[in-house]
Amino acid sequence: MNDNVLISARHLSVAYQDKLVLEDITFDIRRGEFWGVLGPNGSGKTTLLRTILGLTLPISGSIQIFGKNPAELGVERDRIGYVPQHALIDFNFPIRVKDVVLLGRSRKIGIGKRAGESDLEAVDAAMKLVEITDLANRQIGRLSGGQRQRVLIARALALQPEILLLDEPTAALDVNAAESFYEWLHAMHEKMKLTLVLVSHDIGVVSRYVSAVACLNRTLVAHGVPAEVLAGDTLEKMYGCDAMLFGHGAVPHMVVTPAKSGGHTH
Repeated sequence: MNDNVLISARHLSVAYQDKLVLEDITFDIRRGEFWGVLGPNGSGKTTLLRTILGLTLPISGSIQIFGKNPAELGVERDRIGYVPQHALIDFNFPIRVKDVVLLGRSRKIGIGKRAGESDLEAVDAAMKLVEITDLANRQIGRLSGGQRQRVLIARALALQPEILLLDEPTAALDVNAAESFYEWLHAMHEKMKLTLVLVSHDIGVVSRYVSAVACLNRTLVAHGVPAEVLAGDTLEKMYGCDAMLFGHGAVPHMVVTPAKSGGHTH
């Protein structure tokens, strides 16, 4: 595999509870790219991330990360950072931001061992990258939704990964907070040149910030540069109905016309 290709899928099919979730998918994600994986609920977006992580196995085809099967990565798994959609954190628990970020180093530190100087330096660097150094000693529950997402990203970055996977990072944010978050994420990517894979259903907003989109609905409907990919027929294949993007102020919105009712929804 080309050293510049970090994630490569060939005719990948994945099933969950005997149901085919991903079918015959082929793509390459190159070093430094910012991918937006888009599609309706149940389209296989989260399953794709789990397959990249080696948590779900293909039933046919192949996927390689750094030129290896995900199940064979071993310690190289630390080269992948992951922020799940539902973080298992009790935000009422009296834990400080920097301690949450330090949890990202737990595999490297080892069970029952104290964090070393390199671990603390990695935590400081991660907090600086996501611009939350001033929140280091604040209790996690006293943060806004957008600040909490930055903390979770810092926790993933504490491992100093080469790939960062984000699953619906704005699910708990309102529209304005979500757009601010995407703007910040785009700026961070420009600065770090990290390889980013972002799962989202926010088609209009995400398409403004990513370098490539992958449109999923079990199969890979289309992938490539957002402006070229997000044409009406692509959205129709994704959503099973007529759909189009239109400009409305700074943020593009999607209009979907269901085949049966003929009504319009935003």
